[in-house]
Amino acid sequence: MTRWFLRRSLRLAAVLGVVAVVAFSLIQLAPIDPVDAYLGPQMAQVSPEQRAIIAQRWGFDQPAVSQFFHWARQLLQGELGWSHIFNQPVNEVLSQRFQTSFALLLLAWVGSTVLGFLLGVIAGMREGSFGDRLICLYAYGVASTPAFWLAIVALLLFSVTLGWTPICCAGPSGVLRNDVTWWTRLHHLLLPALTLALLGIAQITLHTRARMVAVMESEFALHAMAQGAGRWDIAWRHGMRHACLPAMTLAFASWGELFGGSILIEQVFAYPGLGQATVEAGLRSDIPLLLGIALFTTLFVSTGNLIADFLHTRIDPRLPGIAS
Repeated sequence: MTRWFLRRSLRLAAVLGVVAVVAFSLIQLAPIDPVDAYLGPQMAQVSPEQRAIIAQRWGFDQPAVSQFFHWARQLLQGELGWSHIFNQPVNEVLSQRFQTSFALLLLAWVGSTVLGFLLGVIAGMREGSFGDRLICLYAYGVASTPAFWLAIVALLLFSVTLGWTPICCAGPSGVLRNDVTWWTRLHHLLLPALTLALLGIAQITLHTRARMVAVMESEFALHAMAQGAGRWDIAWRHGMRHACLPAMTLAFASWGELFGGSILIEQVFAYPGLGQATVEAGLRSDIPLLLGIALFTTLFVSTGNLIADFLHTRIDPRLPGIAS
């Protein structure tokens, strides 16, 4: 097991290095002037001398290679640089924004995993039934629906038309973060988390259904039916144990898709999390923050894949993995 973790750690370090180089190269190739992006609407009010001072202050006047190695030296010292749009160290921005996004991601992840697994078991238990066709129709429909469109529809229906949920943000406007109650935070979080969970249900549902169908058509299931066992009994005693393997592995391996969906969801609902910070950093060419988010996202997704591989071999010991 130690060798397995060592190999995965070395592989992760190599991936982080490649991601840093590729992300920095793409940022440099983007047709965005960093000084103009930093100034925003005030770019027309700044003189060339002031632009030169700003470029020198943030290192925009340095060659691309010098900028990258300066950032790499800071990284080796445990620092990710300074975000010029938030005027904070990147470490603090990532910490604050991820704390806000964590509740959204966690609630959506638990909801999509549990609901996706249950729907897959119900659909696969009676293949071809009305419930199976209805669940499959939902899964395929949601899987082909853009995240931002679903978020806009949910916002218009539940917030604008019905008024059941807040329109935006993680708390009421004009109220300090420490003064917001847990119930108020949950009220603002409910609709974005539910929308994000709906997008993650489809994949888990379809894979769980496929495994459950295989279990219900197996010889031991037919033998149990011949002895008088019902479909619910077979699904509970045998099917769920076999179907949980793809559900668990997909749940952890889908962290990347979950984070990607949160970027769009947070933009639609104006939720001040890490996804919204990613968009702001891209639009205003905040290179240190973009690189920090790229590394953090890579680490986040790789951790999910690592847990998925570990559980995969633990749930089914016949599969090669950690012990090899």
